[in-house]
Amino acid sequence: MIKLMKSTFLHEEETKRKLVDFIMQAKKLSMGAECKAYEVAFAKKQGRKHAIFVSSGSAANLGLLQALLNTGKLQKGARVGFSALTWATNVMPIIQLGMTPVAIDCELETLNTSPATLAKAGKLDALFLTNVLGLCDDLPGIATYCQTKDILLLEDNCESLGSSVQGKLLGNFGYASTFSSFIGHHVSTVEGGMICTDDDDFADALIMVRAHGWDRNLSEQKRTALRKQHGVKDFFAMYTFYDLAYNLRPTEIQGCLGNLQLPYWDEIVSGREANFKKFLASAQSNANIYPLRTEQLSTVSNFAMPVVYKSETAFSKACQAFVNEQVEVRPIIAGNITEQPFYKKYMPHPEPCPNAAIIHRRGLYFPNNPELTEEEVIQLSSLLHG
Repeated sequence: MIKLMKSTFLHEEETKRKLVDFIMQAKKLSMGAECKAYEVAFAKKQGRKHAIFVSSGSAANLGLLQALLNTGKLQKGARVGFSALTWATNVMPIIQLGMTPVAIDCELETLNTSPATLAKAGKLDALFLTNVLGLCDDLPGIATYCQTKDILLLEDNCESLGSSVQGKLLGNFGYASTFSSFIGHHVSTVEGGMICTDDDDFADALIMVRAHGWDRNLSEQKRTALRKQHGVKDFFAMYTFYDLAYNLRPTEIQGCLGNLQLPYWDEIVSGREANFKKFLASAQSNANIYPLRTEQLSTVSNFAMPVVYKSETAFSKACQAFVNEQVEVRPIIAGNITEQPFYKKYMPHPEPCPNAAIIHRRGLYFPNNPELTEEEVIQLSSLLHG
C-alpha cells in the first residue's frame, strides 16, 4: 500500500535512535532549551524574525487569533475572511473567539483564494488565508490588496512549508503565519505547530498566550516592565496572569525532534517538488481533470497531490482505481468548510462558494512524500492518465 506518509520521520531509524539518547540524558522534558533552539533555527530558515513553537498547527491558529484580540489588532465581531477550502481549525477559532467568519471562494485552477474572489467578500478586518497544499494564487497581489484596503493579512501555511513565489517563501507575505509539524506534513515533530511574525511586541504577546498569560517566558527587561506597570512583586509574579491565554506549550521531545528534522528541510522540499512536477504533467494530460496553474510559484512543496475531476463519473472511477491499486486517498483537506456540519450549525447563512463546492464533491489527494520510490511515482502518475 502507498500511504500518505511512509514513516513518522524522514531518516526514521537515525532520528529515533537520537531521540532515545536525548530522552535518556535529558534532565527536563517540559518546554525548555530544545524548544527554544528549534524556534531560533526555524525562524532563520523561514526568514522571519520570530518563531513561537506550540503544541500543534491547530494550537497555532488559536493562539494567533487570541493574541490579535489581546493586542487590540482585532476586536470581537471583526469580519475575518478565510479560504473556504481549508481545515476546520483554521475557522473554528474565528467563531470561538467571537469574530465573524466570511467564507471566500477559491479558483479551480489554483485551489486558492485569488484577488478576484477576495474582492467579492466586501469589507474585511482581516484575511486568514490558507495556502492550500503547497499552492497559492496571486499572493503578492493579495498582499497588495490587503494593504490597500487596510486588511490584516494572516497566512495558514501548515500545508505549504518550502513553497515560494518569486523566491519568497509562503508564510512570509502576511503579518503573521502558522505552520504545522504533524507527521503528515513536512518537518515532523509528531504533533507541533509554529507561529511566525516580525513584530517584537506581538511575539511577546504570542509567548504569553502560549502559557497561561504569565510573564515567565519573556525577556528579563519585558518582565520587569510588565510587573512595574501592574504593580506586581516578584514573588506574586510567579502566578500572575496578565491576559487571556491557554496552555499550548510543546515539550522538549517535540523540540528535539524539530532540531533533528529541520536539517532535512531542503531534502524534504526538493523531493516533494520533483514528485509534484511528474504528477502535474500526468494530470495535465487527462481531459477529465481540471488543470492546475502553477507558473506563479517558484517552488511547489506539498505533502499530497490534489486532483479535481470535472464529473462525478470521472471522480468515482478515479477513486476506485486508487483503491484498487492500494493507494491511500483523502478528500482535499476539509473541502468546502461551509458544507461542514459545525459551520452550518453556527453560520446557517454562509456565503456561496461554488468552486469550493466542486472540489468538495469531486476532489481528492494522494501521497506525495520524499520517500516515494521511482516505481511508486510511476504507478501514481499512471493513475492520473485515466
